[in-house]
Order: sequence, then structure tokens, then C-alpha cells
Amino acid sequence: MLSLLISALVAIALASALNASHASTGTTVIFTVAGFFGSFFLIGFLVRKKMSKAQGALQESMLSAQKRMQRKVQQFQNKPGGNVKQMQRQIEMDQQLMLKQGLELTKGLEPFRKWSILTGRQIATMRLQFHYQLKEFDKVDEILATCGFLRGPLMMEPMTVAMRMARCYKNDDLEGAKKVYKRQIMWFRGDRGALLYGLMSWIYVKTGEPDEARRVLLKAKESTGVEIFARNWEHLSNDRVKSFSNAGLGDEWFSLYLENPPAVKQQRMRGNPRNPRGF
Repeated sequence: MLSLLISALVAIALASALNASHASTGTTVIFTVAGFFGSFFLIGFLVRKKMSKAQGALQESMLSAQKRMQRKVQQFQNKPGGNVKQMQRQIEMDQQLMLKQGLELTKGLEPFRKWSILTGRQIATMRLQFHYQLKEFDKVDEILATCGFLRGPLMMEPMTVAMRMARCYKNDDLEGAKKVYKRQIMWFRGDRGALLYGLMSWIYVKTGEPDEARRVLLKAKESTGVEIFARNWEHLSNDRVKSFSNAGLGDEWFSLYLENPPAVKQQRMRGNPRNPRGF
């Protein structure tokens, strides 16, 4: 990338100047190395400073949208007897708008891609998550197809890894899901690996391998201490496969869109809806 290229040119220029002045080999090496890393970190600092403005705009947009949705939920909760389904639809529409705005704002980071390999991977990671949450799975698969050495989205968060595993499963690539799981689970200690343990055990159950699921759950029990894994292990050990459920993992699990969350029941008020005492 440009930062590496410019730093290398600075180092070459310093080396040439020192050689022309008949400096010692040690002095030449020290100043050349210092010139390279000094230039590299200086350029990186200046680029990050400019890039932080675009990142700040993206974060501010997301936070503002989340606060608006929270206010709507609070207003709804303060008015008993409201239409739950209508409220859910409104929140879903707001979430869709928030995610689309986030995708649009990632374009502001594009000019910085040429300066760093990492920047390109950060952009890919954000777009992967936005497209997944928008259920634009064809675009998710396109981004995941770029994965490779120093390429594609960063697999530094459990949710990103889980999204990749889920797409492998949906594309009938069980071996791919296993490979991603085995490669990444070692980096997530304690309950940080809960989502990956839950997903891998679920995949094994769905593909007719309950014994493999039990092995994953046994390790999950020991590593995370999350109660749901102990329950699921007991269900599978007693041939109660239909009772297996990852619902206890909450929103993180349901955001993978592999299972639908339980429907929220409409609360009905007794008596006069304007008078909670029924008078």
C-alpha cells in the first residue's frame, strides 16, 4: 500500500545519502531502519487522524438511530394496550434504515483503502455485518469469497465468525463451517466463544450428528459455564433432540436468522382500557 511504498522510498533515499557521505555501515543501517519506521508511523498517524472523522460520522449515525429506537420503545412501554406487532414492524423499518445509512457511510472510508491493507479489511467487515443484518446474503457471500491471507473481512469478533459459519451451513458447506470453527474457536476464551459453540452444536444437530454436537457442548460447558449448554447436552444425552434450543443465547443467536425468535404475545387489558382498575 501507499504508506509502505512511501516509507520504503524514504528509507532508500536515506541509505543513498548516507552511502554518498561515506557513513559507516552501522550508521547507515540504523538511520535507514529508523527512517522507514518513522515515515510509516507518521503517515499512519496522519491517515488515522483524517479517517477518524469518517468513522465518527458512521458511529454517530448508528448511535443516533439506536437512541431514536430506544425512545420509541420506551414510549410504547409507557402506553399499555398498544399494538405490539405494529411496534415491531416500526422498529424493524427503523433498523433497516439505520443499516442502509451505515452502508452508505462506509463509502466515506474508501479513499483510505489505498493507504493500508487493514483499512480495506475493516471496510469489508462492516459491510459484511450490515448486509447480513439486511438479509442481503448474496452480497455477504460475495464478501466472504474474498477471504484469504491478508484479504477479506477480519475474523476478530465472534459474531463475524458466526456469520461466516452460518453462510457455510446455508450453502451446504458443512466442512467449511467445521474448518472455520476449529480455526477460530481457540481465539475466543471463556464465554466469548459461547455463540460459536452454540452454532456449531446446532449445525451438528441439524445435519444429523448429535454425538458430535454433544462433544462440542461438553467442551462448551467446561469453557464457558453457560447453563444452556448443560441443558442441551442433557437433552441430546437422553435422546430429546427436539428439545435442543439455543434460544437462551438471546439476540445474538436470533440475529443469525437461523431460527425465529418466539412471538411476542399481545397484552390485553381487562375492563376499561382508559382505567386500569376497570371502573
